[in-house]
Amino acid sequence: MGKGMKNMTLARMAEACGGSYYGRAEDRDREICSVTTDSRKAEPGCLFAAIRGERVDGHDFIASVFEKGALCALVETPPHLSSAAGRADNEKNASHLVGALETPPAEQAGNYIKVESTIRALGALAAYYLEQLAIPVVGVTGSVGKTSTKEMIAAVLSQKYHTLKTTGNFNNELGLPLTIFRLRDEDEIAVLEMGINHFGEMHRLAQIAKPDTCVITNIGQCHLEFLGDRDGVLRAKTEIFDFLRPDGHIILNGDDDKLAAVREVKAAQNAVIRPTFFGMGTENAVYADRIVKKGLDGVECRIHIASGDCFTVRIPIPGVHMVRNALAATAVGLRYGLTTEEIRAGIESLQPVSGRFHIIHTENFTIIDDCYNANPMSMKASLEVLQDGSDEEKPGRRVAILGDMGELGGGEEQMHREVGEFAGRLDIDLCVCVGSLSARIAEGISEVSPEKKALTLPDLPALLAQLPSLVKRGDTILVKASHFMHFETVVAKLEEMDQAEVRT
Repeated sequence: MGKGMKNMTLARMAEACGGSYYGRAEDRDREICSVTTDSRKAEPGCLFAAIRGERVDGHDFIASVFEKGALCALVETPPHLSSAAGRADNEKNASHLVGALETPPAEQAGNYIKVESTIRALGALAAYYLEQLAIPVVGVTGSVGKTSTKEMIAAVLSQKYHTLKTTGNFNNELGLPLTIFRLRDEDEIAVLEMGINHFGEMHRLAQIAKPDTCVITNIGQCHLEFLGDRDGVLRAKTEIFDFLRPDGHIILNGDDDKLAAVREVKAAQNAVIRPTFFGMGTENAVYADRIVKKGLDGVECRIHIASGDCFTVRIPIPGVHMVRNALAATAVGLRYGLTTEEIRAGIESLQPVSGRFHIIHTENFTIIDDCYNANPMSMKASLEVLQDGSDEEKPGRRVAILGDMGELGGGEEQMHREVGEFAGRLDIDLCVCVGSLSARIAEGISEVSPEKKALTLPDLPALLAQLPSLVKRGDTILVKASHFMHFETVVAKLEEMDQAEVRT
């Protein structure tokens, strides 16, 4: 059994999330050791939160987690009523469960806390747990670059503090609480990515995290299907300020026209907070110059800070957009007392994340694995990296394998076409456009540069079938699309291709 989570006793959790505890009286003051929503990861002393999904209902696995030693289950339906056989008797039996039982019924295998909504309860428990730990929280959001900026900030802060960061895509109303539950007494600061696609979501995330420092990377053309336009994106993203502490800090991209207009924010207790801006322009408190692209080996720049000091740093991931991530991390590092040497060391220690500008060198290719997500801004940035990233000593083709971008709203076809027009002006040898929307990318390429080769394919299976005939040994290959396209299978296929499959 792992070490207990501070003050996360069954009785206090039930109170914090507005639930009712049903179980053994002697367990009320026991602390849980972890929280999971995956029955396969249940361990002795944990809290298992039963989530109703589209395909799977966590309530169906409560018996198995109790068998593994789970201390408690967080449920919407009492455990002995949640099985397929028991649901038919739900109405008849529910009346017998009213009240605060101190002893579980005989057919119940363990303790449980009953709530109306498991997901909302997890949010309330995460907020309560953060209050017990009382550590600073850096909240990171924006349309593009949330993950890479979060990674950069965490790399910098790790030079001085024991830092916990969001992993994977755990940045929504379920993922954020699960990230917070990973915190332990030794952690000194948390860097939390906060992602949304509807109005009101960021308000709820901010209520959970209550960040001391808010970082917004940019306001782009993401989730326009739900947020309307960039002004809507701005309103939705700036909900992160709703629970900002009176002594909090706001760090914004001053090169973004929407964010640059944010001059002051009212925080708790009527405190007024003025943002710190970062960007390429010298008017920003933290800015960069002397930018030198190093191909796929990264980018070098000189960073200036408000005190007048400056330092040169080598960012190990390619793309000029990574400079802005480094500037954001510099601003956060200064906020938490790091020296410029510590900030430099943190930036240079950055490691790539799979699916996010991850450079993979195989026997046959150089793969730019940027397939986790895509929108017009990030697509253009990735195409620029592909153009700038070829190895002069090993000349080969530049190949872009591009898929559909999602949640762009009514202008989605035009935005895909604009990406194509952008690609058509670059020095890229072959663009493979996969999906119905990406056919518009090919149209844009042809409109700007009729002589350039742009191949259209209907879907992922068609791409995988033709992939060996499309690529050649020595190619540098960008793989990018929105996550729903599942282009990680393309990266895996390219990695697995042996010499006999690859053209020369």
